[in-house]
Amino acid sequence: MYPVMHRRASDYGLAQSGASGSCQTKMAACAIRRGLWSTVSGYRRRQALRVLNVDFNSRPESYRQPSLCSSCSPFAAAQARLLSSRNRPEGKVLETVGVFEAPKQHGKYETGQLFLHSVFGYRGIVLFPWHARLYDRDVTPPTTESKSEPPGTHGSKEVKGKTHTYYQVLIDTRDCPHISQRSQTEAVTFLANHDDSRALYAIPGLDYVSHEDILPYSSTDQVPIQHELFERFLMFNPSKVPPFIPRDTLRAWQEKNHPWLELSDVHRETTENIRVTVIPFYMGMREAQNSHVYWWRYCIRLENMGNEVVQLRERHWRIFSLSGTLETVRGRGVVGREPVLSKEQPAFQYSSHVSLQAPSGHMWGTFRIERTDGSHFDVRIPPFSLESNKDEKAPPAGYSW
Repeated sequence: MYPVMHRRASDYGLAQSGASGSCQTKMAACAIRRGLWSTVSGYRRRQALRVLNVDFNSRPESYRQPSLCSSCSPFAAAQARLLSSRNRPEGKVLETVGVFEAPKQHGKYETGQLFLHSVFGYRGIVLFPWHARLYDRDVTPPTTESKSEPPGTHGSKEVKGKTHTYYQVLIDTRDCPHISQRSQTEAVTFLANHDDSRALYAIPGLDYVSHEDILPYSSTDQVPIQHELFERFLMFNPSKVPPFIPRDTLRAWQEKNHPWLELSDVHRETTENIRVTVIPFYMGMREAQNSHVYWWRYCIRLENMGNEVVQLRERHWRIFSLSGTLETVRGRGVVGREPVLSKEQPAFQYSSHVSLQAPSGHMWGTFRIERTDGSHFDVRIPPFSLESNKDEKAPPAGYSW
């Protein structure tokens, strides 16, 4: 088994208000992940355990493998290994947080499973799974459930869906400052109550993670994740595997918030090595000026699957409502940023919201991407449906139990 090392937040010299420079994007778990992939790749080539090097300046090509299935054997066979710190800056300390486990190729992870995120590197713990329908426009469609294309979209082929497992997770709050430049989805937003002056409110430190993004590990620490909901939702039980079991409050919260948390559809498409994944969530309906307004949240992840450095410059959305309206939205960047996607920082993730005066609709569009030579190309955003719950009740109050 491979011990998991993680850099303490204090090792970055970060103030609570944030950080500047490249340190903010070089969190230790990502470096460990890169070193872990190097070790796995080296094992496959040489069939021997290697010293795991923490390299903050490179990322092995083996990261681009879509799953961990070809790399399980060294986890099962290894009993010990060494960690070399010669590549870390002088005076910085790596902190042991646990021991890597073999990634699951079949079945699902249980409530209480600790993990590192394979892309964003943060520490987290699984709360419960979601079984979503993945509509991937990059694969040959099998004979399963399909999604029809909305009128006016950029594609015409029928897209088939397959079941895919995602997890509702808690993020360790110590890691949030280090991923803030690459991910804005470390919160789940809800509609506020009618008597609340705010339109939206958020529960920070919640995320949705795909099965293949889980790098599981174990820990003897009774509180290995720092999050205000950790001890409300989970309790330590050393006789169980994993040793963190759900409290009744977690089950009650999941049941009460199920309609607004549920992940049902995931849409994915790749254009010129830039993969876009979209996950829409229905948030509920509000009455405003004698009309109904329906709200959705959508999470988008962009991943650079190639070697070329590119930058997102513009967004172009088309929003079709069941009422018959078609809206066009153009703008610079996304959520106020124009992220760079490189081999070292290949992904960016964010979430946003949309409202319609109709119970359903569609969205699709493009991102304008710029190469280092100044040329541009458009990356397609896969079309996705905006569907409301017909048996809708008022959204919950979030933190009530």
